[in-house]
Amino acid sequence: MRQIVLARRPVGVPVVEDFRLEETAMPELGDGELLVRMRVGSVDPAIRGFLDDRPSYIEPVAIDAPIKGMSLGEVVASRNADYPEGTLVRAFATWSDHYVLSDQSWGIEKVQPQPGADLHHYMGALGPVGLTAWVGLFTIGEAKPGETVVVSAAAGATGSTVGQIAKAVGCNVIGLVGSEEKAQVIRDLGFDAAIDYRATPDIAAEIAKAAPDGVDVFFDNVGGETLEAVLPLMRLHGRVAVCGMIGQYNDADHPFGVKTLWQLVVNRIKMQGFITFDYPEVLAQAQAELDGWVAEGKLRPLANLRDGFESLPEAFIDLMSGRTIGKTLVRI
Repeated sequence: MRQIVLARRPVGVPVVEDFRLEETAMPELGDGELLVRMRVGSVDPAIRGFLDDRPSYIEPVAIDAPIKGMSLGEVVASRNADYPEGTLVRAFATWSDHYVLSDQSWGIEKVQPQPGADLHHYMGALGPVGLTAWVGLFTIGEAKPGETVVVSAAAGATGSTVGQIAKAVGCNVIGLVGSEEKAQVIRDLGFDAAIDYRATPDIAAEIAKAAPDGVDVFFDNVGGETLEAVLPLMRLHGRVAVCGMIGQYNDADHPFGVKTLWQLVVNRIKMQGFITFDYPEVLAQAQAELDGWVAEGKLRPLANLRDGFESLPEAFIDLMSGRTIGKTLVRI
């Protein structure tokens, strides 16, 4: 089987020399295990954190070990009656074109695509991306119809999904992006306002214009200066769902010091980080609602597609360089 392994730890934005393609023997199955052939590889900003030798919610990737990440695949051999050959599953796995899972593997779920839905969307807006958006917006952010929601990295995989499902339930949605091209993308998706932070000297002033009565929910994918700008604009009892801090992933040794955290006390703001699979009790409801919104045309999955197992590193580098729109996926 083929694997993409970590050749060296990246410094700043990853480059191709940080990765290496290798071949190794196909693994043997133990009792209860299943051999899965990768069909869709997920390329996520969080992977960047796994490549540094520092504590995270996932053990760092070791040098010469395969990169870790979410994957959707097909069971091609099984010693587990609950997962017969042909079953489609997604789980946290590795960048290997075949890998071994068990029913105890983190995040493992059976995937049952709806008629007419492309399989790759079940690693995007109909998969981990959509579930993350749903959990962050509703379980953590407690968004309600009529409230104002601000989303950072709004043209990205999770941000574009958050904005659309917030609109689907009747929220006013403001998206923060890094180019006019991305601003037009989210306008076309139905966002009420799009703010290009690179084109304005005062992002807080622009958000205040779009949300004169304040912000109820901030879905944050960026952290740093963006978080600092939004906190003073939050309404009383506002909620901040901290999904990620992509603004710091390429330079985690020099984190930005947010100076407006006092606003958490001033306006009694709830600010909470989250991992989607900490909330298994809501995932069935989330999946059903996501499927429904896609069927109704209220959720348009954005996918930045690549083809071929060997293209995973290049796709990841483009993502971490800010060159992508929507969910970056590699079809195998």
